[in-house]
Amino acid sequence: MIPELITPRLKLRGFMPDDTEPYIAMMMDAEVSRYLGDMKPLSRIDAWRQLAMMAGHWVLRGFGIWAVEERESGRFIGRIGCFEPEGWPSFEIGYTLARSAWGRGYAREGAGAALHFARTKLGRRGIASFIRPANAASIRVATSLGAVHDGEVELLGAPSLVYRYPDTAG
Repeated sequence: MIPELITPRLKLRGFMPDDTEPYIAMMMDAEVSRYLGDMKPLSRIDAWRQLAMMAGHWVLRGFGIWAVEERESGRFIGRIGCFEPEGWPSFEIGYTLARSAWGRGYAREGAGAALHFARTKLGRRGIASFIRPANAASIRVATSLGAVHDGEVELLGAPSLVYRYPDTAG
């Protein structure tokens, strides 16, 4: 059972079949994907595989990435959550939103809820976000939640900045 997180404007929930098409469209958008993975849009098949991997992450790790739903409209707007697949540098809070949801504070709101969940429900410490150096918007989200720059790692063939969240509950 995937827990739901409710914020004033968002519902973070498990992915549903109706999320498939908007998820694929989001991941095929070159603007959305320019700082993710190999920094190229995903094909339809690769986006579906990624969606399946995120569903499996919940089964194998007991935590994962949630689908993000705008509460007012009920529409799918992205993905936010806890991520630590095999070989990943450390436990991560990740966030990706469809372009139509940018600039509204949704990433901060949802990532804040995921961070709180990771600290209080999972008891995690050493939480990070891995962000491509040019992704100023994601850096703003991480720092607004208290993360500080803590080095650089190579991730999926390109450098990523490590933004580490303080080990405090809240």
